[in-house]
Amino acid sequence: MTRRREFFAGARDTAPLIIGAVPFGILYGVICLTAGMPWWAAQAMSAFVFAGSAQFIAAGLLGQGTPFPFIVLTTLIVNLRHALYGASIAPYLRDLSATWRAVLAFGMTDESYATTIVHYRDETRGENANKHWYFLGANLAMYVFWQLDCALGYWIGTALGDPLALGLDFVLPVVFIAILIPQLKSRATILAALVAGAMAVLTAGLPNKLGLLIAIAAGIFAGMMTEKWNSRS
Repeated sequence: MTRRREFFAGARDTAPLIIGAVPFGILYGVICLTAGMPWWAAQAMSAFVFAGSAQFIAAGLLGQGTPFPFIVLTTLIVNLRHALYGASIAPYLRDLSATWRAVLAFGMTDESYATTIVHYRDETRGENANKHWYFLGANLAMYVFWQLDCALGYWIGTALGDPLALGLDFVLPVVFIAILIPQLKSRATILAALVAGAMAVLTAGLPNKLGLLIAIAAGIFAGMMTEKWNSRS
């Protein structure tokens, strides 16, 4: 496929997840407003941090007057999952320049990663030197709509009232479920998801979101052990 077709295919394939993330972005804007953040700070966080769950946590902690180093540490822990995303997709990007890899790394979200890794692994599409344009299209589509959603949430926040009363906080797990389900194609991935989910629930009370790290480690270990067992069998 040409660069143009790859680019627009990435944007198109990410569209369903973008739609699912719309309430999520609006909710972030509302939380920033209720936390007393100025509009430019809320929008700058969306533009330069561009990490939904980390933005949620940071905005909430800022509203509570939490010390800045603690906010940085907490958001870092939450976003460590992106290191795993990067490790899994890096082999497909090793022939790109450092500039290309940096641009794609900055724009990678849960949604764009989920669609792009499937695209790269799809053997029916064959080898294509332009697949990174698909990744760029997925990233850019998510980026543009995320900025619009966050701005909309901030400016209409007073009309929405309490966002939690609307049930918008339920959107986040729904979006992640939509991302996860298509990836469960083997015993290893299914077991890894089940173990990680169970561990996340059991360790939800730990401070600084450390339960997420434990859940990730447990899921990876379960998946690796299952793959090892299958190879021996």
